[in-house]
Amino acid sequence: MDLTLLLFIFVLAAFLGFELIAKVPSQLHTPLMSGSNAISGITVVGAILAVKTTADTASAWIGFAAIVLATINVVGGYMVTDRMLGMFKKKK
Repeated sequence: MDLTLLLFIFVLAAFLGFELIAKVPSQLHTPLMSGSNAISGITVVGAILAVKTTADTASAWIGFAAIVLATINVVGGYMVTDRMLGMFKKKK
């Protein structure tokens, strides 16, 4: 694909993502974060499959980096979600 088209798609996706998230009420952030954590979990599975099927060393390292970054995203997302849900629990 043409680099200009890919750059256009990236900028459009970033703009739309920002606009959508900015308009979400605060009560819906926790369910949306849980859904995005599930999508990141799918990314981890896809990266593992990609690393498993590649024979190229560079591709394997890039796939490994994708696994690490997606795992950090999943764990961090669940930690933030748990902390946000803890704010709704009754104090002792």
